[in-house]
Amino acid sequence: LSGCGVTSLIVPVVGIPTTNYFTREYYKDKYVAYDAKYRESHSFLEHQIPHGVHKLYVRDFGDSNTNKKPVIILLHGFPDSLHIYDQLAPKLASQYRVISFDFLGWGNSDKPENHVYNSVSLYHDLEAVIKYFNFEKISLVVHDASGPPGIEWAMNNSEKMDTLILLNTYYHPMIELLTPETIKTFSTPGIKRTIIRTGAKVSNIGWKIGFQNQLNKFFYDKKQGDIMIPVLTHQAMNIRKSFFQLNDVLNQEAKLRLNKKRKLFSYTGKVKIIFGKEDPYLNSKVAIKFNEIFKNSTLNLINHAAHFVQLDQPVEVSNLILNKYLVVNNIQ
Repeated sequence: LSGCGVTSLIVPVVGIPTTNYFTREYYKDKYVAYDAKYRESHSFLEHQIPHGVHKLYVRDFGDSNTNKKPVIILLHGFPDSLHIYDQLAPKLASQYRVISFDFLGWGNSDKPENHVYNSVSLYHDLEAVIKYFNFEKISLVVHDASGPPGIEWAMNNSEKMDTLILLNTYYHPMIELLTPETIKTFSTPGIKRTIIRTGAKVSNIGWKIGFQNQLNKFFYDKKQGDIMIPVLTHQAMNIRKSFFQLNDVLNQEAKLRLNKKRKLFSYTGKVKIIFGKEDPYLNSKVAIKFNEIFKNSTLNLINHAAHFVQLDQPVEVSNLILNKYLVVNNIQ
């Protein structure tokens, strides 16, 4: 990540294995402590879902026997995991069955070396989860890089969709959209990317510094960031292959989706657009553009929330999803 190539170069070669080990163990301990505390306060089932010869890690909240309401499936982006929904999932589970899962290459799911990581693979991961449970009616919550596969799944399976919920995400190139610094670095070919990527592969400290520098900009609530960044940093030690590959194809895939833009206008399903207002990247202008594209959409911009709107303002987001109050096209 930005700066990690330089950082790794100033770490003596003989010291890299040692520093890598202690960095990994430090954040592992942080993760274990967080996870144990979370499990004490929240109830959920865990599944290891087969996906070819690999396994997807799934958490299952709420009433698994309900057939009257759509199941809410929460999709994470990158460079994160299902933990970005740790505050939101239990709140939604008061009324719905809620599924969160890690894509292959991320979080606690398998990370196959020979796997091709792109938006198509994310789409197939989502399909594997839906088919495993045989869900009939679904609401999809997408965030960041899960926007493209989630939106496409909704368009291709409109008969199964209840509501599509967009949280600070994207689909195709928009002039309103600003690429996060780290994503821009890793998705732009050239010598700079090569040097930084080499450093990121070699040095856990370099990778950690760049990773955390970017994540700090994704939170409005710094206290929440202090809690979650160590959790995501632990998992980030093992996501480098999937992260690099998704960035390799990011711009090309986004441009190809321009050809599908017209299909977005024809989607008539319910869409809720809930964006953190303080996100400088997938920002309010992007949310407004989505509201113009989707005919049957409502728009809500949440104050005091940035890119991780579901962590900055989980109560506000859950209330909007659960219709505890209705705010239509609130762009103030």
